[in-house]
Amino acid sequence: MKTTIISLLVLLFTFAGFAGDAKAVAAGDKAPLFTLKNYDGKDVSLQKTLADHAFTVVMFISTRCPVSNGYNERMASLGKAYADKKVAVIGVNANVAEDMKEIAGHSKEHGFLFPVVKDVSNKIADQYGAQVTPEVYVIDAKGVVQYHGRIDDSRNPDKVSVKDLTVALDNLVAGKSVAVKETKAVGCSIKRVQAD
Repeated sequence: MKTTIISLLVLLFTFAGFAGDAKAVAAGDKAPLFTLKNYDGKDVSLQKTLADHAFTVVMFISTRCPVSNGYNERMASLGKAYADKKVAVIGVNANVAEDMKEIAGHSKEHGFLFPVVKDVSNKIADQYGAQVTPEVYVIDAKGVVQYHGRIDDSRNPDKVSVKDLTVALDNLVAGKSVAVKETKAVGCSIKRVQAD
């Protein structure tokens, strides 16, 4: 019985995420800037992306997490739908075991037209306080986070009732403020480099 309870707790922390002592960057905070390598080897600069777009969506994603993978089609559609609305998308992979080759194959397989950069040693995930995949931050051109949290309320697209990220982006693009600026992202925990 004790072993079963421990196993369930491990599973819960794996799929629900565990914030520990990390403080997530929240709506209203300045987003940490970064320049990371895309899977094609090119540098992707958040600072430049912010300068060239009205809003930028930074999404922490995974190639192996079943929750993140449940959103692949929606993430690809999001990138396409908002491309002509001055909204950029940057995928960030911070999982220690998922390398560039795997990220490239995954991105191409699922039709991601946005860059997916590798966060080596999860430094950027740590700066953002990101805990799970998928977890998103919408950042305005001044570098201020306008929304942080989940994409929507179900990894099963047929059961979605609240499209949090879409609502936030639509409001922002229309020049309105975001009513719900923070939601709880639920997914697989980011597999970080273990401290010595």
